[in-house]
Amino acid sequence: MQPQPAFLLHKRPYRETSALVDLLTLDHGRIRAVAQGVQRPGSRSRSRLQPFTPLHLTWVGAGELKRLRLMESTGSAPMLAGEGLLCGFYANELLTRLLPLELPVAEVFAFYGAAMKELPLPGERAGALRRMEFALLEALDAEPVFCDLDGVELDPQTRYVYRADARRFSPLAPGHAGGLDGRTLKLLEQGDWAAPGLAAPARSLARAALTPLLGERPLRARELMQQLAARRRSG
Repeated sequence: MQPQPAFLLHKRPYRETSALVDLLTLDHGRIRAVAQGVQRPGSRSRSRLQPFTPLHLTWVGAGELKRLRLMESTGSAPMLAGEGLLCGFYANELLTRLLPLELPVAEVFAFYGAAMKELPLPGERAGALRRMEFALLEALDAEPVFCDLDGVELDPQTRYVYRADARRFSPLAPGHAGGLDGRTLKLLEQGDWAAPGLAAPARSLARAALTPLLGERPLRARELMQQLAARRRSG
C-alpha cells in the first residue's frame, strides 16, 4: 500500500514491548493497529509515534486489528500547553470514541489537521474545534438540520431548543428562557463558527448534538478543561 497520512489518536501498552494504537488516516478513517517494539528502549518509532505529530504509515492485516510496518514523521507536533493541549486531547478522545473503524472521513481528517495548526493560537481554537466537530457529525449522519420539527424554516424572532432525536429544532413557548433564537441559528447554519458572538451558541449546539452519541460516559478531556476553567476563576 502507499503510505497513508495519519495522526495518532490513542496509544496504550500491548504485551511487553508493543503498543495498541488508534490512528486517524486520510483514506481509511480510524484504524486500530499493533505497533510492534515501539515500547522498547531506544526504538526510533517510539519518538515518532506521538500525539499530534503528522505521520506517514503503512500496515498489513485484513481484520480489524492491523500491524504497522512503515512509520515516519512528516513534520513536528504543534507546541501545545495548557488549554491548547487539553483541546488537542479533547479532539483525540472525541474521534476515538465516536468514529467507527475504517469509515472513510477525509473531511474530518482535513479539519483535524487544520485544528492542529490552530490550537496553539487562543483566538482560533474554538472555531477550529467546531469545524472538526460538525464535520464529524456530518460523517456520522448526525448533524443538525436547521428547520423546525415540521420541516419549516426557522423564524428569526423565535427561540428554539435542539432535539437531538429528530436532529431539528423545537420552538419554545413565549416567555420561556433558554434555547437559541432563530437568527443565531441561521448564522450557525452558514458554518462560520468563529464569527463574533457565535462562539458560545456554536459550542452549545455542538455539545447538544454530540451528547447522545457519546452516551453516559463523560469525556475525560472535557472534565479536565472544566477543572482548568474553575481554577482560573478562583485564582
